[in-house]
Amino acid sequence: MPSATGKAEEQQERSLHALLPFLQTQSQTSLTRLYQRPSSCLPIFRLLGAVERQLVMNLLWLESSIPTATMSSWVTKEGKTHFDDALDLLTRLHILTNNVTTKLGLSPAFKSSMRQAITGGGTSVSFGVPAESDDKRHAPSIDALDAYALERWETILHYMVSSGTGQMPVKPSQGVLFLLQRNGLMAMNQGQLQITSSGFQFLLHTPHAQLWELLLQYLQMVEERQMDLVEVLSFLFMLSTMELGREYSTENLSDTQRAMLEDLRDYGLIWQRKASSRRFSPTRLATTLTSSLPPLPTATNTGGAQEQGFIVLETNYRLYAYTDNPLQTAVLNLFVSVRSRFPNLVVGAITRESVRKALLNGITADQIISYLTTYAHPQMRKNKPLLPVTVQDQIRLWELERNRIKAQEGFLYTAFASQADYEYVLNYARQLDVVLWENTAKRCFFGSVEGHANIRGFIERRTGGGG
Repeated sequence: MPSATGKAEEQQERSLHALLPFLQTQSQTSLTRLYQRPSSCLPIFRLLGAVERQLVMNLLWLESSIPTATMSSWVTKEGKTHFDDALDLLTRLHILTNNVTTKLGLSPAFKSSMRQAITGGGTSVSFGVPAESDDKRHAPSIDALDAYALERWETILHYMVSSGTGQMPVKPSQGVLFLLQRNGLMAMNQGQLQITSSGFQFLLHTPHAQLWELLLQYLQMVEERQMDLVEVLSFLFMLSTMELGREYSTENLSDTQRAMLEDLRDYGLIWQRKASSRRFSPTRLATTLTSSLPPLPTATNTGGAQEQGFIVLETNYRLYAYTDNPLQTAVLNLFVSVRSRFPNLVVGAITRESVRKALLNGITADQIISYLTTYAHPQMRKNKPLLPVTVQDQIRLWELERNRIKAQEGFLYTAFASQADYEYVLNYARQLDVVLWENTAKRCFFGSVEGHANIRGFIERRTGGGG
């Protein structure tokens, strides 16, 4: 076995996939059920880091466990930390048996299913059942599926940035709107749904990260919707292993998985001719769930164009956005005063009023600066610093204007009999870390609501119950 160092270290340093922490919170019983399906084990294996995958592959074809000391002897001193972290993660996912301090071995369910996923064979239909060809109705082309997925996904994003601004964007389904609210990406404001600070941060993520953030919230709601979590997870994993451009039958799906079809259509993960259809086609959003490939066609999606950057910002606060994408224009409308629009260019300015409008919607100055930095034009990246300092400072000053006064509930303690009494009680309040303001000259201080009961009791004990 090669030593767990070098390039593997670099890959290990990156953060875990968003789904892995969620899986670690599940019971061993649920994960064992999940691992009984080959189509679940293979995607989970893809989500693991390089060292974890290496450990799994070295243990997969062993018929019995091996001493942990034997495996440890193959690891260099520099790779010991990565090795221990990998063992910890695989144990919490119940991929490894629990006694890793003495012996290493894969759990029987994971080992059996992973072997079957790699070698094939068996009668399992966990990878989906392709639908029989229909001469009358041909399966949708890959281009058609990409267009469908892009339209559904951009409908969601466009509604997030345009709702409550006076525009009339296409409204997603009620299920999607409920999901956006539960995830804190949108909130009701004066009877209208509007994007939140978390929602704006969501727009800065890649489409892949955005998709998984919504799916994780969907998984969190499974129990209250009385759905089987294992069936939901296994269906998502199944979709990630399917072939793009092929139709699959719904006949072998469980009741929970059939109920998911409507939700996944709304998110753009699957395509069906009609709701009652007995066949479906996964889109690129679904087939790339557990891979590193882009989930949307890069020529037109928000991630592909923005990777190159399209924003030019001048020291006089004027902004030029080289884009024809309606979604990107809608995002800029959140904090830019747009002056002119051309076929592939938007001209505007960052003004006090446009920034105040963004602040009222919960968008912070740092988020505006982060967006401008992330999507700066390649010509802008030659500048040091990248964004004009005067513009950055002014955006932050406009935020400070709004945050000059901060209200906080509490109690004012005054009229102490002596300086000694004042300092004695004040020191007690400081120990509790509940002092918000103090004025020694006037012998008074202001404490938080949380500390009032303790301070009042302390004063009463000191004065013998006399107030």
